[in-house]
Amino acid sequence: METRNFKRVLVWELPVRIFHWTNVLCVLALTLSGFLIANPPALLSNAEATNLHSFGIVRYIHFFAAYIFFFNLILRVYWSFAGNQFASWRALWPFSKKRWGNFKHVLKNDVLLMNEKEPELKNISIGHNSVAAFSYLILFIIALISVFTGFALYADTSTWFLPKLFSWVTPMLGGDFMVRNIHHIAMWGFILFVVIHVYLVFFHDWLEGRGEVSSMFGGYKFVREERIKKVKKDEKE
Repeated sequence: METRNFKRVLVWELPVRIFHWTNVLCVLALTLSGFLIANPPALLSNAEATNLHSFGIVRYIHFFAAYIFFFNLILRVYWSFAGNQFASWRALWPFSKKRWGNFKHVLKNDVLLMNEKEPELKNISIGHNSVAAFSYLILFIIALISVFTGFALYADTSTWFLPKLFSWVTPMLGGDFMVRNIHHIAMWGFILFVVIHVYLVFFHDWLEGRGEVSSMFGGYKFVREERIKKVKKDEKE
């Protein structure tokens, strides 16, 4: 039986892990509160309407989570320049010859489930593979759309200067109705991403056994020495 040597490698630094789990909570809060805002349920109560602030609480949660999401995104952009090689913006840029080869490997191995000989060495990535990098690039664009349209909708009723900076978005897109529809579609983009992302994370964790899930808690992955050597060789070329 072949023996394989693995090394414990710090891949996800603490700021990246904080960003990830903060994002999870924000997206969850924004999605649930967003559904309630889009289609508010009838709440029956004997209390006076002035004493009930249920929908106001829902809106407050949505706005509060939106602010955290926005500033969390800014910090992640900063860390893409200050962090290690796995957090760098270069790791999220999939448009290169080597990454295109990895892109085809991931599609073949993960989506079409076509086993390849030595897939661990063909998948040159230690952090994000090329498909993940491309999906995060798309997700970043969706996040910007959500931020711009969300603050544009909030600008008229907000007393703070930040949402008002986005007031130009509404007339540019043709009014509140169109802005709200785009904001709603962006939310579904997040939902679709989460479903695929969770599936692939557990799929890789089961297939490769490198600590894919636990790495976003502790930061470390277990990487074959052959893969580390290959990545270092590719970086020198």
